Amino acid sequence: MPTPEHFDFIGSQGTTLVGRLHRPSGPARGSILLAHCFTCSKDLHTMTRLARGLEDAGYAALRFDFTGLGESGGDFATSTVSANVTDLTRAAASLIQEGFGPCGLIGHSLGGAAAVLAASRLKTVRSLVTLAAPSNVQHVRHLLGSDDLEDAGSGPRRRTVTIAGRSFDLEPSFIEDLNDHDVLDAVAALDRPHLVIHARDDEIVDFDHALALHHAGREPKRLVALEHGGHLFSSRAAAENVLAAILTWFDETL
Repeated sequence: MPTPEHFDFIGSQGTTLVGRLHRPSGPARGSILLAHCFTCSKDLHTMTRLARGLEDAGYAALRFDFTGLGESGGDFATSTVSANVTDLTRAAASLIQEGFGPCGLIGHSLGGAAAVLAASRLKTVRSLVTLAAPSNVQHVRHLLGSDDLEDAGSGPRRRTVTIAGRSFDLEPSFIEDLNDHDVLDAVAALDRPHLVIHARDDEIVDFDHALALHHAGREPKRLVALEHGGHLFSSRAAAENVLAAILTWFDETL
């Protein structure tokens, strides 16, 4: 299997974001941009499996780290959903500069919500896939536990929050920015094909979010409901089912 290429570009904070570009052995059938979940990275198995599967199927696939995560520069504490959207738009522009475009866009969890919001700005995106995505970015607040970024005592300040056993610093602006985005409105206005994939046993983002996203969207649209897979589609069977659904969708819509 070919080693993916390093792929760097400038993100929302003006720092270098680091990605990996998977090039197929022959001419690319199209290009796919992948957005990882909140506090995750491009190297999460969900992203790497999809990128390799897309590469094997003849697509060029770019996975990258959002600002302040993984190998990318910048300060995650000052990150917001708006910043993630800008990171995605700059990644898409960089793909075009590399000669790949138009493209498909895949977003996982909060990265899926950001993908919806970015797709509304990017005419280069011809088809969208969201994986285990929330229908409302406010959903991420429950991951912050008992920490309240808005209750800063003497005034706004950086707070440490714990997510899945890992500690991260966040600014109050993260919470404030959530109020600026309506994912369902963006889905309803989107004039591109949209595939929603969600596992019924997702323990992080309830399956009802998938139903809301699918209901709000325009045709052509499709909902793929997996009985098992959890939030990360960790099992081999779940990963294979996700990849098969995505390949079928892009074959039809790209």
